[in-house]
Amino acid sequence: MGRLKANLPVGPGGPVRNETFLMHVVRTLRDAGIDDVVIVVGHEKDAVLGSFAESGLSARFVENADYESGQLSSLLAGLRVVDRPGVVATLVTLVDVPFVAAATVRAVIDRYRQTHAPVVRPTRNGRHGHPMLVDRALFDQLRHANPEEGAKAVVRAHAVPDGEVEVDDEGAFSDIDTPEEYERALTVFESGAREALKDDGRN
Repeated sequence: MGRLKANLPVGPGGPVRNETFLMHVVRTLRDAGIDDVVIVVGHEKDAVLGSFAESGLSARFVENADYESGQLSSLLAGLRVVDRPGVVATLVTLVDVPFVAAATVRAVIDRYRQTHAPVVRPTRNGRHGHPMLVDRALFDQLRHANPEEGAKAVVRAHAVPDGEVEVDDEGAFSDIDTPEEYERALTVFESGAREALKDDGRN
C-alpha cells in the first residue's frame, strides 16, 4: 500500500468524520455485539495507538514484536490474550478488510452457536471472507502450525459445510492491498456508508 493501512480514512461517506480503517472495524464489531475486542499491533504501533486514541472506542491492545515473521505470529499474539477459562471461540478479522457489515459478523456468530462448527466463515460464490470464527479446540493446533503456511492448513483441515455462511456482503471479501484497490473500495462502499449515516440520524 505504501501507507499505514490501519490509519487510512474510510472516506467522506464514513459514519464518523476522519474515521480510519481500524476505527471502522472496531465500531462494526461493537455494533455486532462483540464486547471484548483485542487489536494486535506491530508495524508503526505508536502511530496506530495514537490515531485510535482519538476514536473514543474501547479495545485492548497487544503488541506483536515478531510481526515481521508473518500473519500467524499476530494471530498467536492475540490468542495469548483471549485464551482463558470460559472462552469457547475467537473471532478473527483483518484491518485491510474494513467494510464488513455488522450483519455478517452476527451471522457468523449465530451459525457457530447453531452448529459449533470448528471454523465458521462467510462465503459467496465459492469465496471465503472475514471475519472467521475459530473454535477453542483448534487453538493448540494454531500454536503448532507451520509459520510458512500460517493458519491456512489448520483452517482447511477443519472446514466443514456447517461452517459456511452464505452472505450478500461484498465488504466481507474486499481485501485492500494496493492504492488502486483502496480507491475502488471507497467508490463502492461510500454510498452504503452514507445510507448508514442517514439511518442513524432517523433512529
